[in-house]
Amino acid sequence: MNKSPVARLGSSWIWHLLYGLVSIGAGITAVSWPGPTLVVLAVLLGAQLIATGLFRLVGAASLGETGTARTLTAVLGVVSLVLGLYAVRHLLLTVLALGLLIGVYWIVDGFTAAFAAVDHPGLPGRGWIAFIGLLSVLAGLTLLVWPELSLLTLSFLAGLWLIMLGAMQLGLARRIRYTVRAA
Repeated sequence: MNKSPVARLGSSWIWHLLYGLVSIGAGITAVSWPGPTLVVLAVLLGAQLIATGLFRLVGAASLGETGTARTLTAVLGVVSLVLGLYAVRHLLLTVLALGLLIGVYWIVDGFTAAFAAVDHPGLPGRGWIAFIGLLSVLAGLTLLVWPELSLLTLSFLAGLWLIMLGAMQLGLARRIRYTVRAA
């Protein structure tokens, strides 16, 4: 079967490696400077949403010809791009709405990841993808249930989540790399 260049990129371990490194870098920045960089966190959130949107759109192209998971992944990619561009354009509003944006996004992203893991039995790292998806749902629900969390705590939690997401992507990249080598 001849895959398109975008589908080949989405299946490449390098794509997952780069996404993991961007996520870890954004997470370390958020954890290191939680107070003075709330505006930077809003920019990082926008950049992360844009990167996630691109990652999801490329991933949708690599999930095969049709399917619910592919459609949901593509829709999430478009939503991520739109939210990311809006977040970068309206920084003050983004800082004020950060908790709500992140909470809702984490819930949707978590359900999408878990559903993709269930829907695709041959997906490399399927168990880890489902696990990180469920953790994302729990983190999002926590932000929506306890809105009194301060922005400083939120930036710290967002940083930890991004580091964990990046680490999971690095593990998935490693697994894909060695699976391809063994084949």
